Amino acid sequence: MKKFNFKNVNVSTWVRTALLAVALINQLLAMLGISPLPFDDDMVEQFVTFTFTAVTAIIAFWKNQSFTKAAQASDVQMKMVKTKGKQGDYK
Repeated sequence: MKKFNFKNVNVSTWVRTALLAVALINQLLAMLGISPLPFDDDMVEQFVTFTFTAVTAIIAFWKNQSFTKAAQASDVQMKMVKTKGKQGDYK
């Protein structure tokens, strides 16, 4: 039988394991007809819709939004500088 090494387990593994346990307990309670989460379908729909909108808005404006010709020319210049920097030619 293999021994478990709990000392070297990283935090993300513990988080995934805990979330799996919560999901399994939630599923068991739902199968038994007990509603462990006090949410109705409308609240879940509103939360999912809001989350989708918020994440989309953050992603859309996190990146450089170049609509003008000057901004687009600057993007080309920036790409050239970054490419030369990676190759070691740019100082």
